[in-house]
Amino acid sequence: MHETTGRRQRFTEAAREVRPDLALLCLLVAAEAHAGSGPRAKAPPEAAPSEEDRIDAAQIELDRLAGLLPALGRQAGPRRWAEALAQLLGERCGFHGSPADYRRLESSLLDEVLLRRRGLPILLSVVWLEVARRAGAPVYGVALPGHFVVGFGDPYGEKVLVDPFDGGRPLSDEDAGLLVAGATGAPLSPSMFAPAEPLDIVLRVLNNIRAWAAARPERSDVQLWALELSLLLPRHPARLRYERAELLVERGDFLRGARELEEYAEVIAAVEPGTARTVLGQARAARSMLN
Repeated sequence: MHETTGRRQRFTEAAREVRPDLALLCLLVAAEAHAGSGPRAKAPPEAAPSEEDRIDAAQIELDRLAGLLPALGRQAGPRRWAEALAQLLGERCGFHGSPADYRRLESSLLDEVLLRRRGLPILLSVVWLEVARRAGAPVYGVALPGHFVVGFGDPYGEKVLVDPFDGGRPLSDEDAGLLVAGATGAPLSPSMFAPAEPLDIVLRVLNNIRAWAAARPERSDVQLWALELSLLLPRHPARLRYERAELLVERGDFLRGARELEEYAEVIAAVEPGTARTVLGQARAARSMLN
């Protein structure tokens, strides 16, 4: 419990920095997974690296990868940066993804992605962002619906988009539109090219973890900690409180779940009175399970 409190406190503090450290926040998400029943939790205690060792090793690896990039300088254009990153990370180091990666929790954990060279689009993009940023590249994340990518250059001017999931394949606007249409059926809009903020990236990573766990009822523990970390972010959808309360009830924690349902109902009562009444009914049903 003490270790969990310390880790959550560190995550909270990191999320409230003026310039949040994206890599650190993603590594603290991974630490939460490893502390539970995640990919490395079954290792014998004497064989398992400490949380701090894992975080340090991942940060050192990002530094090492950045050091392998050619010294391009500030005069290099976005296409040259994109090509250099694709050659290093996509070709030389083999970072890419496949459909099978969507079935693995490790695909959402930055330290595991650095080890396996495989992951979801957003985690592979985090690797690109952190390596490129360390090398001085004009880089930013692009949170396309359903498929995260990376941009180089001026988001509102000359830019180059690449898909780290596909080894750094350059994307035209038409390519980006096809990705969005394939994921959501919606057309591409210019606002989708806006740079993604670090905290929004972290929330999306946690959303992916929640979705992975929600499809596996036996992993409700993962869904719960992903929700709890999401709620520690300075900005998050209010409905996550309701989702957490529902999950507590599903896990048999009727008293806490009922209490949180009541608190959520109180928050939304003024704007959604009908929904609030429904939620209060759920709270009463949860409390009845205690009898």
